[in-house]
Amino acid sequence: MTSVPISNEVRGNLQRLNVGAAILHGVQAIIVLVAANDFKLPVTTFFLNDAPGKGLDPTRLTQQFDVRIAWGVFGFLALSSLFHAMAALGRGRTAYLAELSAGRNRFRWVEYSLSSTLMILMIAMVFGITEITALIGIAGVNASMILFGWIMEVVNEPGKPVWFTPFWFGCIAGIVPWIALVIYLFGPGSEMPNFVYGVFVSIFIFFNLFALNQWLQYKQVGKWRDYVFGERVYLILSLSAKSALAWQIFGNTLAA
Repeated sequence: MTSVPISNEVRGNLQRLNVGAAILHGVQAIIVLVAANDFKLPVTTFFLNDAPGKGLDPTRLTQQFDVRIAWGVFGFLALSSLFHAMAALGRGRTAYLAELSAGRNRFRWVEYSLSSTLMILMIAMVFGITEITALIGIAGVNASMILFGWIMEVVNEPGKPVWFTPFWFGCIAGIVPWIALVIYLFGPGSEMPNFVYGVFVSIFIFFNLFALNQWLQYKQVGKWRDYVFGERVYLILSLSAKSALAWQIFGNTLAA
């Protein structure tokens, strides 16, 4: 396996970045959980009560349980804090640096598969998507998008020809939740609060910047020739995207 040496200076810089990210994510998580109200959204089911084609019966809409949104926001912030701490300390740091020297980072992809899925679920519920099978589908396809990113790194070793198929499959998977969000954002009778449009635009941009960062890494564009530069960009994007979503939701639904 081809490896890329990482200098002690770069190792120290990455450790400081991960420690800083762990602290900032963790502090925000605690603030959100402590200061938030008990704003909740329902998770529902909708079953046809007759054979298909006989029409919809609104009475079949059933509320299964409520989700306290503050816990979801706390969850994606806390997960990021935990994984950055793991990457910065002890044996986790050793494994993290070994991953980077091989041109990959499984810490990132495992964390993103959990945290970004929580993020997209919180967005979907705020947009009014509450049916349980829709939420399961959105979660599954978002996690698949992230795991395609992991596969992209596993199959492409530094210095070898790049196979972009996992990247494009990830892009296809990644657009699916946003199609659902557009349907709810601009569908007939939609009257969303202004902040919802802000969430849509800002997080859509951030999600696509993650994909762009990986594309630039594997196209070897400018500073992205250095894999560690792309890692730093991932760190900044992760902190920025999670912070933006957390405070947009907090300021508009969770503020006590």
